[in-house]
Amino acid sequence: MQDITLSAAVRQNLLTLQSTADLMSGVQNKLATGLKVNSALDNPNSFFTASGLNSRANDLSTLLDDMGQSLQTIKAADKGIQTITDLVETAKAKANQALQTQSQYERKKFTEQYNDLLEQIEDVAKDSSYKGKNLLAGDGNDLTTIFNEDSTSKLTIEAVDYTDTALSTGLNLSALAEGQGSTTSFTLQGGKTTITLTDGTTTLNSASSLSESNVISTTTTLEFVDAIDSPNAIISGSDTVTAGATVQDLVDSLNSISGVRAEFDDTSGELTIYSDQDFHISDTVDTHSAALSTFEVAATALASTGALLSDTGSFAVGDTLTLTDGNGFELGSLEIEDDTTVDDLENFIDDFNGVEATFNASSGRLDITSDVDLSLTSDNSDFASDAFTANTTGVTLSALSDSGFATDSDISRVVDRLNTALSNLRSQASEFGTNLSTVEIRQDYTKTMINTLQEGAGLLTLADTNEEGANLLALQTRQQLASTSLSFASQADQTVLSLF
Repeated sequence: MQDITLSAAVRQNLLTLQSTADLMSGVQNKLATGLKVNSALDNPNSFFTASGLNSRANDLSTLLDDMGQSLQTIKAADKGIQTITDLVETAKAKANQALQTQSQYERKKFTEQYNDLLEQIEDVAKDSSYKGKNLLAGDGNDLTTIFNEDSTSKLTIEAVDYTDTALSTGLNLSALAEGQGSTTSFTLQGGKTTITLTDGTTTLNSASSLSESNVISTTTTLEFVDAIDSPNAIISGSDTVTAGATVQDLVDSLNSISGVRAEFDDTSGELTIYSDQDFHISDTVDTHSAALSTFEVAATALASTGALLSDTGSFAVGDTLTLTDGNGFELGSLEIEDDTTVDDLENFIDDFNGVEATFNASSGRLDITSDVDLSLTSDNSDFASDAFTANTTGVTLSALSDSGFATDSDISRVVDRLNTALSNLRSQASEFGTNLSTVEIRQDYTKTMINTLQEGAGLLTLADTNEEGANLLALQTRQQLASTSLSFASQADQTVLSLF
């Protein structure tokens, strides 16, 4: 190449074309990459400054993703609190419903529903997690959100524990006792005897068809003995019937004995005596052993569901039996009629929720099972009397344990706790809402900061495509002109050939 000699004009044009080509290559690279600074060789100061800005923008972009995940975690907890609040309000409604009724059975059912709601609250709290983080599950679930690249700006959200409603640091809502029922029983027994007084008179010592008429005289004193056999003791508190007494005196004396009832029919002259225990009338004051056999009543257990209740000393036609619970709430009543049977009594008790009656024909025992406290009473003081002692309280059953809604004061305490829990939930929801807003605000700020950093880096490194396009067009024109000039220079050298 050194042996080839170019004219000054050709050489100048070649240099111009080479320079133009280099410039065009640079402009084309800028247009292709969009950058006017592609490496440190282009502009060290701008390149390294832009790299620093872009690095920070990338770091913030990573934190921005973390902020987005933190937002979702907070939203999951917030949705959980909203649902738990609804469930607590429902539980409060159940407590208020229980307060509107005095029925212990209904209150027991409301207690069970209340406990079911507490279980749902715990389940919702456990289900309010996002990517393994649960702000409603207590220890180990605190959420920390970092806002800047050196971790000096951050927000820590402390988790609360609603997975156990009984925790004092949480909702402080303990499950209530649902109550446990119990069983009681009483024996349906009795007997009767009917004596016909045929003389039509009203005095006991007048002539009659009684086999004992010879011993019912003007000197006879009748006493009431509590057993046909030993011990033949005079019934405590009973009144003797002295000589010259009337039939009505005898009836009145018999009716004054608990568990004994006497009825006298003036028309037929029939005196009917009913008793819950073995019973007879004696005319011997000292030994009480000379029983008047006509005045004997042998009491036995009622042996069938079809047995009439009025055939005992405990029941009389017109009696009203009342079934009430421990709160005095009346479940219902049954009026005894002349055809009311054991089966009628059993069905009456069975009609009510939470109460079951079973009659044992072999023993005459009526077993009663109830979920709540129960009382079966009668307006007849002889009802369920025992050993000639009145039972003024009737047949009572005390449940092994009462429900948590058994009394008004119990319910009021629960309502107070529910109100406190609602207040705490609303406060916690407000706190989570504030944290959510904080993260959202920082998220928006970070987006703006990333845009600012990237824009600043772009100002240092991005090419102006309009300017570079114009430069390319100018260089193309220059290249064409240089090519034309080179052609002219070459033609000047070729004129020498014309000499040959």
